[in-house]
Amino acid sequence: MSISSLGILHPGKMGSTIAASAKAGVPRVLWASDGRSKITAQRAAAAGLEDTGTLADLVSISDVIVSVCPPHAAEAVAREVAALGFRGLYADANAISPARARTIADIIRGGGAQFVDGGIIGGPVQRPGTTRLYLSGEGADVVAACFAGSPLETIVMEGGAGSASALKMAYAAQTKGTTALLAAILAMARHEGVEGTLFEEWERSQSGLGERALRQLEGAADRAWRWVGEMEEIAATFEAAGLPGGFHLAAADIYRRLESYADVESPPSGSILVQDLLDAGKAARH
Repeated sequence: MSISSLGILHPGKMGSTIAASAKAGVPRVLWASDGRSKITAQRAAAAGLEDTGTLADLVSISDVIVSVCPPHAAEAVAREVAALGFRGLYADANAISPARARTIADIIRGGGAQFVDGGIIGGPVQRPGTTRLYLSGEGADVVAACFAGSPLETIVMEGGAGSASALKMAYAAQTKGTTALLAAILAMARHEGVEGTLFEEWERSQSGLGERALRQLEGAADRAWRWVGEMEEIAATFEAAGLPGGFHLAAADIYRRLESYADVESPPSGSILVQDLLDAGKAARH
């Protein structure tokens, strides 16, 4: 199947690099500027994307649409696309639960289009070997071919709608969940006045863990607002499997306390962020 045009919804920090990667295998890579921010427009321009203006025009032109948006918006975006009569191949690459992926699959198929489930592991695409797009379901190989020759690695896996999302949930449950847990541990230790001693013990028994925890927290700060919804989706995934989801709901709250750093160029030090977590807790109690 030859793909001549691919639309991206929406070219944020991650989406713009996914779209730029598609330029290696697709003649036209599109986005819709209507209602989007100036920063998004700048990212799209830097990635060399073609602006269709409206979502309706993007839908009418695109053979493939790839959705990369915050988890809470994934279903609404899919409904918009379906309502506009899209008949091509829709790939949802959002950090959503398998159940939500299957719901979106029903929405897309109900509108007459084909659905591919996707899960992104890694940060924005920079060079080969750093970012992988897992794909599952009929048509996954077609989506994978759109990125042939690009720095984005695509992996077609077994299973239908929900399989790629389940892998994403499992992976992020460990990586982003652990970051939130370590941040909470640091904040509790500071509150109790044992932070310095904890660092000393970590250095004795788990060399480098303290510094890694602070660096991970610093790296999470400007993306924490996006990870709130992701942690909630992970919690729902655990609960659907008959497992407790409370840990990742707590992780969502940790990231919620850092939402003020959304997309800042230079987040503060990990030590300051630890204090922010404590201060937010104090403010919530009063």
